[in-house]
Amino acid sequence: MGTRSALNWITLWASLLFVVILGFSRLSYGMFLPGIQREIGGSYGQLGILGTVNFIGYLVGTVCLSPLISRFPNRKPVINRITCLLLGLTLIGSAFSGHFTGLGLWRFAIGLLSAFATVLVLSIAMDAVRPEERGAASGLIWMGGSAGILVTGLFAPFTIDPSHLQGWRYAWVAMGVFGVIAASGFEFATRKRGTEKITIENESKPSGKESADAYRLLLSPNKLLFLIASYFFFGWGYIIYFTYLIPYLVGKGIPSLYAGLIWSGIGFAGLFNGWIGGKAIDRWPSGYTLASGLTLGTIGVSGVITDNTLFTVLGAAIIGLVSFITPPLMTTALLRRHVPHHTYAACLSIATAFFASGQIIGPFVGGIVVEQYGLQFGVASSSIFMAIAAALAGLYGQQQRKLRKSDLPISG
Repeated sequence: MGTRSALNWITLWASLLFVVILGFSRLSYGMFLPGIQREIGGSYGQLGILGTVNFIGYLVGTVCLSPLISRFPNRKPVINRITCLLLGLTLIGSAFSGHFTGLGLWRFAIGLLSAFATVLVLSIAMDAVRPEERGAASGLIWMGGSAGILVTGLFAPFTIDPSHLQGWRYAWVAMGVFGVIAASGFEFATRKRGTEKITIENESKPSGKESADAYRLLLSPNKLLFLIASYFFFGWGYIIYFTYLIPYLVGKGIPSLYAGLIWSGIGFAGLFNGWIGGKAIDRWPSGYTLASGLTLGTIGVSGVITDNTLFTVLGAAIIGLVSFITPPLMTTALLRRHVPHHTYAACLSIATAFFASGQIIGPFVGGIVVEQYGLQFGVASSSIFMAIAAALAGLYGQQQRKLRKSDLPISG
């Protein structure tokens, strides 16, 4: 069956899955931290370590996925349906955590499953979209993550207000149930449209050579290294911001309703960012496009430095509008455009591993900074790593320009 436009039932269900994969399973933790701390205990530094544990699971998942796909080339849809179903169930399970260690184990499992689901859902959905519209399709899918943030923020009065100690538990159960429903819908859409057949055909030539080719492309300074390094530092920077922003706002005495609305504002702005960013990378498939969003994001994060609520809110809106969803969707689209089709799954998996590595380091380093210098400086420190990511993306754009002038294809 042929490819189709960016807006179709497969990408719509994939976007709903990303509500769970990104907004619920990973970033809701930062929103729920104050409530979790009141019931389970521990300092913000210690609870930040659970964020690191989550992304260790995410890294393990990305590392394991490529050889798993190579070992079972015709089973990618099967692996995806099992993964997405288990992700919803583990969210439900984590709601029943009674102590620090148990929650850590659930966070590890959620990280591992969300890594599988991120790569598989994107790969399956992109196979069903016309090449010239894959940036827009990627934007639509990543918009689900923004929607997840928006919804999570609306839970704030019931999850971080001291009068609702169990609120974060009920929210995670509801999120898990939604995840099971979204997984079922994506499965129905892909079966109905014949995507399973497409995927099998596209993945029918696996070999160790694919991974070797992927590493050569991604780690070569003359090809994609600057893009991947930018993705790494973005993961490092943004996760600090999303882990400690709500604790910082609560610590300033901002009511839970307003803190939740700020969080939802990031998600609402991200809804526009996903679609606009996808269109932009289709029209200007360059590292400069990515660098622009990251630069504005650096400015947005820096709003925390002022210790002014208005500037913090404006900065959060900028983050949501131009640099929350933009880097992942643009990196995904650039890889899809500039690597051979047979190595795309391997390249995306490896790139995601670099992203995960940054997210592992971020909460750990952020927790140390918070313990030493306080929440304000801890949140603001994410701007350093966002700025590095922007500079590296700019270098990748410069490299693309040189390669075009010398007529050397980036996929070499």
